[in-house]
Amino acid sequence: MADSQFNAPVRADAGAPASGVIHLRTRLTADFTVISNALAQRRGSAVTIGVAAYILSLPDGSPVSIAALCEHFTEGEILISRALRDLEAAGYLERRRERLSTGQIRTRTYFHTVPGGGDDGRPDPDGPPEPDGPPEPPKPHRPRKRPTAVQETPPAAEQEAPPALADADPQAVGVLAALRRVDPRLVLSAQEAARLAPAVAEWLAAGLDAHRITELLTAGLPDRFRARPAGILAFRLRETPLPAPPPSSHPVDRPTAVPPFQTCDGCERAFRAPEPGRCRDCRDCRAGNGLRAAG
Repeated sequence: MADSQFNAPVRADAGAPASGVIHLRTRLTADFTVISNALAQRRGSAVTIGVAAYILSLPDGSPVSIAALCEHFTEGEILISRALRDLEAAGYLERRRERLSTGQIRTRTYFHTVPGGGDDGRPDPDGPPEPDGPPEPPKPHRPRKRPTAVQETPPAAEQEAPPALADADPQAVGVLAALRRVDPRLVLSAQEAARLAPAVAEWLAAGLDAHRITELLTAGLPDRFRARPAGILAFRLRETPLPAPPPSSHPVDRPTAVPPFQTCDGCERAFRAPEPGRCRDCRDCRAGNGLRAAG
């Protein structure tokens, strides 16, 4: 009797590891992103690596603000802002203040595939050729020192003329000063209050009262602040959509219709009245004659 033959396919190559992950690779020719191992295998938060991979996959010009990233990810603004700070401190994310041709100053965001690379800020329109294999690990480098907090507003040293508290709207300054009564952590300096007052004044001009503004600025604050309270308030004032003012309960004053001219039946004098008849003098005279006749 012949021996039975086992024709089932081998489940793994002879050189496959006994444990751990086994890669089943598929060569991609489109819709893929190259990311360095130094970034993909970076120790720390998985949110940081996920945010970096997502930003690398976006085309130039895509918004990468905290609000835009929160619309894509399920994490909140605290974890997203922390991830951006980590990437900025590591040298992957860079923010530059540049002057436009119109004279306005705008903060632009640059993301480096390798920290410190492409410092000229001019992207290659054709783009680098995609490598056939995995990218080589980056050379050791020393990251440049960067601020640990995402700047919501430019530092005072970079401002040409810091705003003065005396020039700010007093009602807006009063709203900002009262925030510490709701949350004792929201203590602002005079310069910070002067810088935030114009945005609060805009909300007041839109019809929001002080109580509603305080509620929008203090609701749902994190347990721990990783930035100055002024930075958090500036972010909320800038990113929170301006709520529609409540409908007014006062009736709208409408112009009173002017009655047309009529010709008096008694003296033929012109007077205004909704219907034809006698003028006031003729009515009073007629009423007086009636009283004398009755007496």
